[in-house]
Amino acid sequence: MYSKILILRFSQKVAQKPIVCNLTKRFDLTFNILNATILPRKEGILVLELSGERKMFREGVKYLKAQGVQVQNADQEIKREKTKCTHCGACTAVCPTGALFLQRPEMTVEFDQRKCSLCELCIPACPSRAMSVRPSNQKFFDG
Repeated sequence: MYSKILILRFSQKVAQKPIVCNLTKRFDLTFNILNATILPRKEGILVLELSGERKMFREGVKYLKAQGVQVQNADQEIKREKTKCTHCGACTAVCPTGALFLQRPEMTVEFDQRKCSLCELCIPACPSRAMSVRPSNQKFFDG
């Protein structure tokens, strides 16, 4: 059994298609949705753990790309530069998992990396640009 956490980005047009359902039906893959976000213009970000036979996994990823889905390996992490953080709390308002939160009574922003689902909503929300994506050493295969 092969398993990876993937970040899928898709347009409004693609969001209307049953692409995740087809991963199960056509490629015998199982999935666990870790996070899903629909942005204001109806684009979507889906973080899921995808599992199955390695060959079928590759075929499933090819299918996703052919449907216009941007596929990214989640072998990356969100990083917070503490020296840049002003503790304004803007990131805590958009964090869907509670990975970013205000510590009371100090009123400082804290980050629990284990709760982070890699949705990246904190990056544009941070006015001091303290949040960023740090890729791992492995790069997702191109197809």
